[in-house]
Amino acid sequence: MTSKDKRTLKALASQMPSVIQIGKDGLSNPVIDSARAAITARELVKAHVLNNANLDTQETMEDLADMLGAELVQVIGHYGVLFKKKKEKSHYEFIKA
Repeated sequence: MTSKDKRTLKALASQMPSVIQIGKDGLSNPVIDSARAAITARELVKAHVLNNANLDTQETMEDLADMLGAELVQVIGHYGVLFKKKKEKSHYEFIKA
């Protein structure tokens, strides 16, 4: 993925609500299953590590991206943006993922 692609995805994600919330239990099975369903349906998702989680956001987002086979686009504060392009009928055909 090029830096231009990442910049485009960051701009699109800035207007999105977070659809994945990671709490004090961290990356538990229900969170991973929910994240997998969300990224499969949407391709571009924003995740939020809650304040009470006491987790390193960068590390948590990298782990989640690895588990989902997605690319970590950005981490700012307690938020991370993940992208996984669909093989068919992608909304993001312009991205070279």
